[in-house]
Amino acid sequence: MVFRIKAMFSIACIVLLSLFGYSQECTNVLAGEVIDYHNKTPLESAYILVLENNMEASTDANGKFKIPNLCSGNYTLEISHPECLTILMDVRIDGNSEITIKLEHHLEELDEVKVVGNIIRDKTNSAQEETLKLQDLELHSAGNLGDALKELGGVSTLNTGANIVKPAIHGLNGSRVLVLNDGVRMQDMEWGAEHAPTIDINSAGTVSVIKGASALQYGGDAIGGVIVAEQARVPMKDTIYGKTILSGVSNGRGGNLVTELTKGYSSGWFVKGQGSYKRMGDHEAPDYILSNTGVQEIAASLQLGKHQFTWGWDARYSYFNTEIAVLRASHIGNVDDLIRSINSGEPGVIRPFTYNLQNPRQEVTHHLGKLKFYKRFEGLGKLNVQYDFQSNRRFEYDIRRGERDNTPSIDLELTTHTLSTDFKWDTKDDLNILVGLMGRYQDNFANPDTGVRRLIPDYEKIDFGSFLIGEYRLSNQFLLDAGLRYDFNRVDAQKFYRTSRWEERGYDNEFQDLIVEDLGTQLLVNPVFDFHNISATIGGKYLALNGSKFKFNYALAQRAPNPSELFSDGLHHSAARIELGDLRTESETSHKITTIFEKDFSSWGILLEPYANWIQNFIVLEPSGVEFTVRGSFPVWEYRQTNARLLGVDFSAYSYWTDNWSTNHKFSLVKGQDTATNTPLINVPAANLRNSVSFSKPKWNGFEASLESQYVFRQNETPDNIVVFSPEQQEDVVLEINTPPDAYHLLAFRSKMEFPISNKTKLTTSLSISNLLNTNYRDYLNRQRFFADDLGRNFTLQLKLNY
Repeated sequence: MVFRIKAMFSIACIVLLSLFGYSQECTNVLAGEVIDYHNKTPLESAYILVLENNMEASTDANGKFKIPNLCSGNYTLEISHPECLTILMDVRIDGNSEITIKLEHHLEELDEVKVVGNIIRDKTNSAQEETLKLQDLELHSAGNLGDALKELGGVSTLNTGANIVKPAIHGLNGSRVLVLNDGVRMQDMEWGAEHAPTIDINSAGTVSVIKGASALQYGGDAIGGVIVAEQARVPMKDTIYGKTILSGVSNGRGGNLVTELTKGYSSGWFVKGQGSYKRMGDHEAPDYILSNTGVQEIAASLQLGKHQFTWGWDARYSYFNTEIAVLRASHIGNVDDLIRSINSGEPGVIRPFTYNLQNPRQEVTHHLGKLKFYKRFEGLGKLNVQYDFQSNRRFEYDIRRGERDNTPSIDLELTTHTLSTDFKWDTKDDLNILVGLMGRYQDNFANPDTGVRRLIPDYEKIDFGSFLIGEYRLSNQFLLDAGLRYDFNRVDAQKFYRTSRWEERGYDNEFQDLIVEDLGTQLLVNPVFDFHNISATIGGKYLALNGSKFKFNYALAQRAPNPSELFSDGLHHSAARIELGDLRTESETSHKITTIFEKDFSSWGILLEPYANWIQNFIVLEPSGVEFTVRGSFPVWEYRQTNARLLGVDFSAYSYWTDNWSTNHKFSLVKGQDTATNTPLINVPAANLRNSVSFSKPKWNGFEASLESQYVFRQNETPDNIVVFSPEQQEDVVLEINTPPDAYHLLAFRSKMEFPISNKTKLTTSLSISNLLNTNYRDYLNRQRFFADDLGRNFTLQLKLNY
């Protein structure tokens, strides 16, 4: 009996199971299409994989696909495409279903893509552009932005000693070179010859240099070019990683410490913190101490946000403080001190090594805050909105007697607010259009409590800009880009002029209506100037069938004069010279033509970049004479306008001789001419030739070593020297202020090895030696060449821990 009951129960179970199985027969069909998120065009050859059962399908020419024989239930699809970002998608199957899948199909867009540790897109298609790799930036961790950029062809620096380094592109510097820090145009009084960019090189993931004014989205006044420092991308996954860099430097007997930590989430949230500290004592030339040339620098930044494909935001704050001692021997009391310094061949002041930062010195503090939001609109494009705030405080201390020794001679506070927005329309594969607007308000306060006449006055400045840029692909080989930009600038200043200076400059005839109050020996004036500037660019890129690349670009750029060029009036103590601006100064207008030929062969390649730049109303600062004051007699440097022409060429080549040996070669030449007077321009860099040989052996813990030779030619084309009256000699003498130094040759060595500590931790060690032979030399673009030799041999030992 029991047996019969069990048998009947088993039969019943079998019947029920068969009925259940019949009801779950897997006959559902999932059909759908895969389209471009931007323009809704179908994507062929997309691959769809069902992760639960490995069933798969691919799209046809119409973007359609079908996956049959699916059971009801929940599934996860993996969708991939050769030119798209792979995504995961959850679906519910309950009967036959249809879905539409949208992919981001612009990873292989019109912009050229370069892989340099991270994926970096070119900012333009037809302009000359180079990018510094992250590992190159890390090698200069104990240095500054200007020193790192000199690794690139066509980039030189205008120095005030070793610590104040201003980048120059194709012979142009100052306000003609824009610096972008994480999408924020730096406002740090860049118009001063001894004002270096207030950027911590350790905070950047990559730095790109655009040679010329073609990148109109950043500004229309970049007659020299644009430097773009960008943050490394944070991956959209659950991860935490960081690095710490410790560098020791022999010349200056100091070093720096950098640490960085990033936390990312798969939801798109991220937070990143970074900090650095640098301390150096007096630097040394081959034969003596360069007294009072130390530096102390503190920087930190914090960034957080949420980045997703369709929308996102991020906020960033950075702090930068630097205190820089200026060579004591460069502080002159009068023109006779300058004559003696030039003729003596060595500094007038040489003291024992010290870490003390004494007068003359600078102290600069820069705060930067940024808030950015972006939103992608399906089938239309991407909108960006950004607000940024900057506060730049600059103190310059002169050698003064008594209680005023701790009172700065220059005390400036510059506050800037900027609101910008742009929209990129990218619904067509062969056409991209970018439009944007920018508004900026700036306030400069010159503290009158310094006890000396203010070199730069109080002023308010309003900027407005709008631009339109387009890229059109004619074929797979030929691409065109063009752009147009309009900028409005208004500067409203309050300035005191000595009545004698006002009349000497001829302002009493042209600007009498600017006088607000006549105080007898001085006048209070209120200059308000408006500038309307137009910039434009057009260019093309052609990829030949044999792999050659040709680029052509024409750029029209106009730059309004900066406050220094307009209003400078008085003794610039840290420069030990009298500087005079001109209220009649008009906007510069640049016409630049560049061409590029690039060819990569199997084991070697070349790059040739000739260019020509014609600048109308070019603003030049040059020595004009001597003025006698109660403090003594000082050289006078005046701003004036003329027409200029700059012709140049950048050449580079590389060769891989074997799997381990390679060489690199770079040559840069620029010629600057004042076409109105047919005389050479001042401060044009000399021709420069760099050659390096490198050896690498990845099996030896990533061992790399290189030896570099740099030859800087003598700059034979300079303005004439000036004749001044020497109170000491009581006669006119030639002041050799424009005489260039001799050519020089330097050797440098670098090596690197990597030591894995664990799966996620790696130690990298590197040794760099600059001026290997301890050569005595002076550089034409170093403003302290009148007083001392440049830096001697320097060893830098670096330890980098990635974790």
